Amino acid sequence: MNEVKLSSPDRVLFPDDGITKGDLFAYYERIAPVLVPHLRDRPFTMKRYREGIAGEGFFQKQAPKGMPSWIPTRRFQTFPREGEPRMVDFPLVNAPEAVLWMVQMHCIDMNAWYSRVDKPDRPDYVVFDLDPPDEPDGFALAVDVAQLIRGLLDEVELPGYVKTSGADGIHVLAPIQRRAGFDDTYAFAEAASRLLEQRHPGLVTTEWLKSKREGVLVDHRQNGWGKTIASVYSVRPKPGAPVSTPLRWEELTRDVRPRDFTMAVALDRVARVGDLFEPVLADPRPLGAAARALSRLAS
Repeated sequence: MNEVKLSSPDRVLFPDDGITKGDLFAYYERIAPVLVPHLRDRPFTMKRYREGIAGEGFFQKQAPKGMPSWIPTRRFQTFPREGEPRMVDFPLVNAPEAVLWMVQMHCIDMNAWYSRVDKPDRPDYVVFDLDPPDEPDGFALAVDVAQLIRGLLDEVELPGYVKTSGADGIHVLAPIQRRAGFDDTYAFAEAASRLLEQRHPGLVTTEWLKSKREGVLVDHRQNGWGKTIASVYSVRPKPGAPVSTPLRWEELTRDVRPRDFTMAVALDRVARVGDLFEPVLADPRPLGAAARALSRLAS
């Protein structure tokens, strides 16, 4: 059996809360059975916080030297914003011990592709990433918009599943069969977002520039090859160590706050209700029919 030895378990990663590396390790050890299926066979990007959340985190795509041989890798070409395209050996977090090794390497949240290595050009879901405005009721507005997305997805008969991002926003994922490409998911998310913007001006926006933005950004640009989001059940590098937590739609009300979902709460919820995001893996739907229905609504 592979074993991960934790060093510096008393190192404080969340200074305002006293949450240590050992606390984080213990959480991921317990949540791993429901987390790993959502990471398995997806190229993984390490986001490392050597000094805890008070320091600067950095992304690392290339598997580091010294990574255990029992953590597999797969090589893919990347296209950095700066510099030339390059080949990268991405780790695959396919086992609980691999999750724990990432924690040992100072990863707080778990970031993986939307697609899997056998079909890297075929995403498993469409992502709607909601970014609320910087105002007191910003998250409540994001809740309203998430419910509008749910309604639109219902109109085109494509089920959506919601989770807190664990930071300041909300993620809605619509699982699809692996027939569509990223161009298709991007186009669908853009068309859906722009339709909602037309229906609800001032509440929903697709405007990228914050200075021009009014309302909640529904960011369709997150649907792209090699993009990542923090996985469900990821702890986020924010005060209180909030967790990206799946919710039932009826639980997503205006009084919900992301920081309410701590590691203890996430573990308790899984013990009580299981993995609410299991259908994201188990019940994909065809995107084509939904895209055609959306086109009819928009015309």
